[in-house]
Amino acid sequence: MIDRDDLRASVSAGIVTEAQAAALMSLAHSRTGARENLAPGDEPFELFRGFNEIFIVVGMVILAMGWVGIVAFWISLDPLNTRNTLVISALGGAVVLWGLSEYFIRKRRMVAPAIALSVLFAGNAAYGAAGAFSELLMLAQGDNSSLPLPLAFATAMLTIYWLRFRVPFALALIALAAFGIAILIAGNSSGSPQSTQELFLLSAGGPFAWITLVLGLVVFVLAMGFDMSDPHRVTRRSANGFWLHVVAAPALVNTLALTLLDRDEGWSNGLLVTVLVLFALVAIVIDRRSFLIAAIGYTVILTATIFEGDGAVFTVFFLGVVLLFLGARWEAIRARLLAVLPGFLPLHRLPPSHTSQRPNA
Repeated sequence: MIDRDDLRASVSAGIVTEAQAAALMSLAHSRTGARENLAPGDEPFELFRGFNEIFIVVGMVILAMGWVGIVAFWISLDPLNTRNTLVISALGGAVVLWGLSEYFIRKRRMVAPAIALSVLFAGNAAYGAAGAFSELLMLAQGDNSSLPLPLAFATAMLTIYWLRFRVPFALALIALAAFGIAILIAGNSSGSPQSTQELFLLSAGGPFAWITLVLGLVVFVLAMGFDMSDPHRVTRRSANGFWLHVVAAPALVNTLALTLLDRDEGWSNGLLVTVLVLFALVAIVIDRRSFLIAAIGYTVILTATIFEGDGAVFTVFFLGVVLLFLGARWEAIRARLLAVLPGFLPLHRLPPSHTSQRPNA
């Protein structure tokens, strides 16, 4: 490990400049919050690095609330120019948010403010695009046929934002926006589903369930691309993969869980558990607890809010037991699982097992 004294010696020897040494120390300090005392094989996760970040986020939220109030007051003064008000205020908000992002993300490298700014920028772009491209009277009457274009524009703006600031959480927002656009387009072309539950049933009419599955697979593939480019999880690409997995897992399990739980057969809960076991095996192989917890957590929410019955209760209890067991024995299970996988799989591009003696595993 290179410490401060090593950097000083490198500067004295002319290997690196003082500016480069300072940049290295700053990078090391910025990464300490997520990785300090992190056990080998654990999954890095960080929402904030100190209460000062929470302090700043609270300030941003209050600022955003005040700005919304000002815009609402502005609209009340001249309702006929609502569209212009939304567009102009969104442009002003974008300039302010971009400037704050330059300071808090690129200069200060803060985590929680980066997440908050991504959400605020996405919301600002969405309402500005809605004001510019959507039919406000149609929206007021419940007609959403004009929403795909402004949502696509807002997603494009958020993509530009990510390309500039590389906030991993912004990728999750982009993925969610893609789901929203696809569902809106499908609803406008084939009609709205009769209920929210039918939106994700393979047995229901319409393409909604298949859209969820396909986009879930696409997001999962993108997440694996980031993960496999950083198998030791030391760069921001790993964080990109983390948040994409959080979106992909519920999308993949959503249609499967709802379709299985909707059946009356007694074996539907058992089949659901089998599907979740397959999700668990995938999560263990790719070493992503976030993928599994998102899938199981979403399933528990579905069983608690939509479906009732003794079978669902026992399913939830079993899933809790499984999570506790995996949390205690994750690395040991992963080492044994990697040891029996065929050699043609690109295991060298996955995180190494810290309890396995298998090379490149």
